[in-house]
Amino acid sequence: MKKLIAGNWKMNGSLAANEKLIKEILAGLGQAACQIAVGVPSVYLAQCQGLLAGSAVDLGSQDISAHEGGAYTGEIAGAMLKEFGVRYAIVGHSERRQYHGETDEVVATKAQRALGCGITPIVCVGETLAEREAGRTEEVVKRQLAAVIHTNGHCISEIVVAYEPVWAIGTGKTASPEQAQQVHAVLRAQLKAASAHADRIQLLYGGSMNAANAASLLAQPDIDGGLIGGAALKAQDFLTIIA
Repeated sequence: MKKLIAGNWKMNGSLAANEKLIKEILAGLGQAACQIAVGVPSVYLAQCQGLLAGSAVDLGSQDISAHEGGAYTGEIAGAMLKEFGVRYAIVGHSERRQYHGETDEVVATKAQRALGCGITPIVCVGETLAEREAGRTEEVVKRQLAAVIHTNGHCISEIVVAYEPVWAIGTGKTASPEQAQQVHAVLRAQLKAASAHADRIQLLYGGSMNAANAASLLAQPDIDGGLIGGAALKAQDFLTIIA
Protein backbone atom coordinates (compact mmCIF):
# COMPACT_ATOMS: atom_id res chain seq x y z
CA MET A 1 0.00 0.00 0.00
CA LYS A 2 1.29 3.45 -0.91
CA LYS A 3 1.79 5.93 1.90
CA LEU A 4 -0.35 9.09 1.96
CA ILE A 5 1.12 12.42 3.05
CA ALA A 6 -1.72 14.93 3.51
CA GLY A 7 -1.17 18.54 4.51
CA ASN A 8 -3.71 20.35 6.66
CA TRP A 9 -3.17 24.07 6.23
CA LYS A 10 -5.80 24.89 8.89
CA MET A 11 -6.75 28.61 8.86
CA ASN A 12 -3.58 29.78 7.15
CA GLY A 13 -2.74 31.08 3.71
CA SER A 14 -3.29 33.91 1.26
CA LEU A 15 -3.49 34.07 -2.51
CA ALA A 16 0.17 35.02 -2.75
CA ALA A 17 1.43 32.60 -0.07
CA ASN A 18 -0.56 29.67 -1.50
CA GLU A 19 0.83 30.20 -4.98
CA LYS A 20 4.40 30.39 -3.67
CA LEU A 21 3.99 27.29 -1.49
CA ILE A 22 2.37 25.11 -4.14
CA LYS A 23 4.84 26.15 -6.83
CA GLU A 24 7.76 25.32 -4.52
CA ILE A 25 6.25 21.93 -3.62
CA LEU A 26 5.63 21.02 -7.25
CA ALA A 27 9.09 22.19 -8.29
CA GLY A 28 10.78 19.98 -5.69
CA LEU A 29 8.53 16.96 -5.97
CA GLY A 30 10.19 14.80 -8.61
CA GLN A 31 8.80 11.27 -8.85
CA ALA A 32 7.15 10.92 -5.46
CA ALA A 33 6.69 7.34 -4.24
CA CYS A 34 3.64 8.23 -2.14
CA GLN A 35 0.23 9.81 -2.54
CA ILE A 36 0.10 13.51 -1.65
CA ALA A 37 -2.71 15.89 -0.80
CA VAL A 38 -3.15 19.38 0.62
CA GLY A 39 -6.20 20.37 2.68
CA VAL A 40 -6.77 24.08 2.05
CA PRO A 41 -9.25 26.66 3.41
CA SER A 42 -12.42 26.44 1.32
CA VAL A 43 -12.12 29.98 -0.09
CA TYR A 44 -8.88 28.88 -1.79
CA LEU A 45 -10.18 25.66 -3.36
CA ALA A 46 -10.63 27.24 -6.79
CA GLN A 47 -7.17 28.83 -6.74
CA CYS A 48 -5.47 25.65 -5.58
CA GLN A 49 -7.41 23.49 -8.02
CA GLY A 50 -5.89 25.60 -10.80
CA LEU A 51 -2.39 25.51 -9.33
CA LEU A 52 -2.47 21.72 -8.84
CA ALA A 53 -4.06 20.85 -12.20
CA GLY A 54 -2.20 18.01 -13.89
CA SER A 55 0.11 17.46 -10.91
CA ALA A 56 0.54 14.47 -8.60
CA VAL A 57 -0.88 16.41 -5.66
CA ASP A 58 -4.57 15.93 -4.80
CA LEU A 59 -6.81 18.64 -3.37
CA GLY A 60 -8.48 18.27 0.02
CA SER A 61 -11.01 20.27 2.01
CA GLN A 62 -10.78 20.76 5.77
CA ASP A 63 -14.44 19.97 6.40
CA ILE A 64 -17.67 18.93 4.69
CA SER A 65 -21.27 19.56 5.67
CA ALA A 66 -23.31 16.80 7.27
CA HIS A 67 -26.17 18.01 5.07
CA GLU A 68 -26.63 17.54 1.33
CA GLY A 69 -27.91 21.07 0.73
CA GLY A 70 -30.52 23.59 1.80
CA ALA A 71 -30.89 26.22 4.51
CA TYR A 72 -27.54 25.77 6.25
CA THR A 73 -25.86 29.17 6.04
CA GLY A 74 -22.08 28.98 5.89
CA GLU A 75 -22.00 25.23 5.23
CA ILE A 76 -20.41 23.66 2.14
CA ALA A 77 -21.95 20.53 0.63
CA GLY A 78 -19.99 17.58 -0.70
CA ALA A 79 -21.40 18.09 -4.19
CA MET A 80 -19.99 21.63 -4.18
CA LEU A 81 -16.56 20.41 -3.08
CA LYS A 82 -16.63 17.77 -5.81
CA GLU A 83 -17.09 20.49 -8.44
CA PHE A 84 -13.69 21.88 -7.44
CA GLY A 85 -11.93 18.56 -7.87
CA VAL A 86 -11.72 17.81 -4.15
CA ARG A 87 -10.43 14.26 -3.59
CA TYR A 88 -10.22 14.22 0.23
CA ALA A 89 -12.20 15.84 3.05
CA ILE A 90 -10.88 16.00 6.61
CA VAL A 91 -13.68 15.11 9.02
CA GLY A 92 -13.78 15.13 12.81
CA HIS A 93 -10.49 16.96 13.31
CA SER A 94 -9.99 17.47 17.05
CA GLU A 95 -10.30 21.23 16.55
CA ARG A 96 -13.76 20.73 15.02
CA ARG A 97 -14.75 18.40 17.84
CA GLN A 98 -13.42 20.82 20.47
CA TYR A 99 -14.42 24.24 19.13
CA HIS A 100 -17.50 23.35 17.10
CA GLY A 101 -18.96 20.63 19.30
CA GLU A 102 -18.89 17.93 16.64
CA THR A 103 -20.05 14.62 18.08
CA ASP A 104 -19.00 11.13 16.97
CA GLU A 105 -22.37 10.86 15.20
CA VAL A 106 -21.92 14.12 13.29
CA VAL A 107 -18.43 13.03 12.23
CA ALA A 108 -19.82 9.67 11.04
CA THR A 109 -22.50 11.46 8.99
CA LYS A 110 -19.92 13.79 7.44
CA ALA A 111 -17.87 10.76 6.41
CA GLN A 112 -21.03 9.29 4.86
CA ARG A 113 -21.71 12.51 2.92
CA ALA A 114 -18.16 12.54 1.59
CA LEU A 115 -18.34 8.92 0.45
CA GLY A 116 -21.69 9.62 -1.21
CA CYS A 117 -20.00 12.27 -3.36
CA GLY A 118 -16.98 10.18 -4.26
CA ILE A 119 -14.75 12.09 -1.85
CA THR A 120 -12.46 10.14 0.50
CA PRO A 121 -12.99 11.20 4.11
CA ILE A 122 -9.89 11.46 6.30
CA VAL A 123 -11.54 10.57 9.61
CA CYS A 124 -9.66 11.93 12.62
CA VAL A 125 -9.67 10.18 16.00
CA GLY A 126 -7.61 10.86 19.09
CA GLU A 127 -7.54 11.30 22.85
CA THR A 128 -6.86 14.32 25.05
CA LEU A 129 -4.01 14.40 27.56
CA ALA A 130 -6.47 13.81 30.43
CA GLU A 131 -7.89 10.76 28.64
CA ARG A 132 -4.41 9.35 27.98
CA GLU A 133 -3.33 9.89 31.59
CA ALA A 134 -6.51 8.14 32.76
CA GLY A 135 -5.59 5.11 30.63
CA ARG A 136 -8.56 5.63 28.31
CA THR A 137 -6.76 6.05 24.96
CA GLU A 138 -7.98 2.79 23.40
CA GLU A 139 -11.51 3.26 24.70
CA VAL A 140 -11.76 6.78 23.24
CA VAL A 141 -10.36 6.09 19.77
CA LYS A 142 -12.36 2.88 19.44
CA ARG A 143 -15.57 4.71 20.37
CA GLN A 144 -14.86 7.47 17.83
CA LEU A 145 -14.11 4.98 15.05
CA ALA A 146 -17.03 2.70 15.97
CA ALA A 147 -19.51 5.48 15.20
CA VAL A 148 -18.05 5.85 11.70
CA ILE A 149 -18.08 2.08 11.13
CA HIS A 150 -21.68 1.85 12.35
CA THR A 151 -22.92 4.58 9.99
CA ASN A 152 -20.90 3.58 6.93
CA GLY A 153 -21.00 -0.22 7.09
CA HIS A 154 -19.43 -1.95 4.10
CA CYS A 155 -18.17 1.40 2.68
CA ILE A 156 -15.69 1.59 5.54
CA SER A 157 -12.87 0.26 3.35
CA GLU A 158 -13.07 3.49 1.33
CA ILE A 159 -12.07 5.80 4.20
CA VAL A 160 -8.73 7.03 5.50
CA VAL A 161 -8.23 7.16 9.29
CA ALA A 162 -5.93 9.67 10.98
CA TYR A 163 -4.87 9.09 14.58
CA GLU A 164 -4.09 12.46 16.07
CA PRO A 165 -3.47 12.52 19.82
CA VAL A 166 -4.96 15.88 20.84
CA TRP A 167 -2.10 16.48 23.28
CA ALA A 168 0.39 16.36 20.40
CA ILE A 169 -1.29 18.76 17.97
CA GLY A 170 0.59 22.01 17.52
CA THR A 171 2.26 21.50 20.90
CA GLY A 172 5.57 20.25 19.57
CA LYS A 173 4.99 17.07 21.58
CA THR A 174 4.82 13.94 19.47
CA ALA A 175 3.70 10.46 20.36
CA SER A 176 6.77 8.23 20.24
CA PRO A 177 6.83 5.88 17.24
CA GLU A 178 6.01 3.06 19.70
CA GLN A 179 3.06 4.94 21.25
CA ALA A 180 1.69 5.81 17.82
CA GLN A 181 2.13 2.26 16.51
CA GLN A 182 0.32 0.86 19.56
CA VAL A 183 -2.80 2.92 18.82
CA HIS A 184 -2.59 2.29 15.07
CA ALA A 185 -2.53 -1.46 15.74
CA VAL A 186 -5.71 -1.13 17.84
CA LEU A 187 -7.43 0.80 15.04
CA ARG A 188 -6.25 -1.71 12.42
CA ALA A 189 -7.70 -4.59 14.44
CA GLN A 190 -11.01 -2.75 14.84
CA LEU A 191 -11.19 -2.10 11.09
CA LYS A 192 -10.31 -5.73 10.30
CA ALA A 193 -13.20 -6.88 12.46
CA ALA A 194 -15.51 -4.60 10.47
CA SER A 195 -14.28 -5.08 6.91
CA ALA A 196 -12.71 -7.83 4.85
CA HIS A 197 -10.84 -5.10 2.96
CA ALA A 198 -9.33 -3.38 6.00
CA ASP A 199 -5.83 -3.97 4.66
CA ARG A 200 -6.34 -1.24 2.07
CA ILE A 201 -7.38 1.41 4.60
CA GLN A 202 -4.57 3.92 5.11
CA LEU A 203 -3.93 4.85 8.75
CA LEU A 204 -2.21 8.21 9.10
CA TYR A 205 -0.46 9.69 12.13
CA GLY A 206 -1.25 13.32 12.80
CA GLY A 207 0.30 15.00 15.81
CA SER A 208 3.28 17.26 15.19
CA MET A 209 4.79 15.02 12.52
CA ASN A 210 7.67 16.99 11.03
CA ALA A 211 10.78 16.68 8.88
CA ALA A 212 12.84 15.42 11.83
CA ASN A 213 10.55 12.68 13.17
CA ALA A 214 8.64 11.57 10.06
CA ALA A 215 11.01 8.75 9.05
CA SER A 216 10.83 6.97 12.42
CA LEU A 217 7.03 7.29 12.56
CA LEU A 218 6.51 6.19 8.94
CA ALA A 219 8.71 3.13 9.54
CA GLN A 220 6.12 1.63 11.91
CA PRO A 221 4.18 -1.33 10.46
CA ASP A 222 0.69 0.19 10.84
CA ILE A 223 1.48 3.84 10.04
CA ASP A 224 0.59 4.42 6.39
CA GLY A 225 1.25 8.14 6.18
CA GLY A 226 0.82 11.44 7.94
CA LEU A 227 -1.67 14.26 8.39
CA ILE A 228 0.72 17.19 8.52
CA GLY A 229 -0.07 20.53 10.15
CA GLY A 230 2.61 23.18 10.59
CA ALA A 231 5.22 21.39 8.48
CA ALA A 232 2.83 21.40 5.49
CA LEU A 233 3.11 25.20 5.33
CA LYS A 234 6.87 25.02 4.68
CA ALA A 235 7.66 23.61 1.25
CA GLN A 236 11.03 22.16 2.22
CA ASP A 237 9.70 20.44 5.35
CA PHE A 238 6.72 19.01 3.46
CA LEU A 239 9.02 17.76 0.67
CA THR A 240 11.35 16.14 3.24
CA ILE A 241 8.42 14.22 4.75
CA ILE A 242 7.26 13.14 1.28
CA ALA A 243 10.78 11.99 0.44
